[in-house]
Amino acid sequence: MRPIVVTEFITLDGIVDSPGGGDHPHAGWTFKDVPFEEAAYEIKGRETDQASALLLGRRSYDEFAPVWPSMEEFTTYNAMPKYVVSTTLAGDTAPWGDGEVAVLRSIDDVAALRETDGGEIHVHGSATLAQGLARAGLVDRYHLLVFPLLLGGGKKLFGEGDKTSLRLTEHATYANGITLQVYEVAR
Repeated sequence: MRPIVVTEFITLDGIVDSPGGGDHPHAGWTFKDVPFEEAAYEIKGRETDQASALLLGRRSYDEFAPVWPSMEEFTTYNAMPKYVVSTTLAGDTAPWGDGEVAVLRSIDDVAALRETDGGEIHVHGSATLAQGLARAGLVDRYHLLVFPLLLGGGKKLFGEGDKTSLRLTEHATYANGITLQVYEVAR
C-alpha cells in the first residue's frame, strides 16, 4: 500500500486558501505576511525526495499545471507520475507541460491507486480533495507548515464534523513564527 501524504501551508485558524496567490483577499500570505526563513522550508526538499507521485484536485491542477512545468525547483515533481481527481475534465489524461496527468474520477479510484506498488503519493493544496481523502480514511500523514496568521475565512483543510486522531511525529519552530507539524494518522 502506498502512503498518502497531505502537505500544506496553513494558517493558525486552519486556512489553506491561496497561500502563494489566487482569489482570496489575502492571497500570497505565505510570502507577503511572514518573513522568509529558509530553514522552515527544508521539509519541502525532503518531500520532493520522498514523493513518488503527485495527486491534485481539479482547482489545484488548474493553478499548478500552467506554472510548475517551467519552474526549475519542481523538476522532480514534473518528472514523476501525476494524477488529478476530477469529474469534469474530458478524457483520461490532461496536459502538464510536455507530459500528461492521469485523470482519476473518484475517491474510489484514488483508493485503487493507493493499493498499487510504489512509494508515497503527495497531495499539495487541494483542500476539497484532502477532506474527501480524510473522510474515506485514505490519508496516512500530514505535513503542515503552520503560519502565525489568522485569516478569518477561506478554504479550510479540515472539514466540519470530521474527527481524526493524529500522532505528532516531528515538529520544529522557526524564528519567523512558522511551526512544522508532521502527524501520522492514528489507526
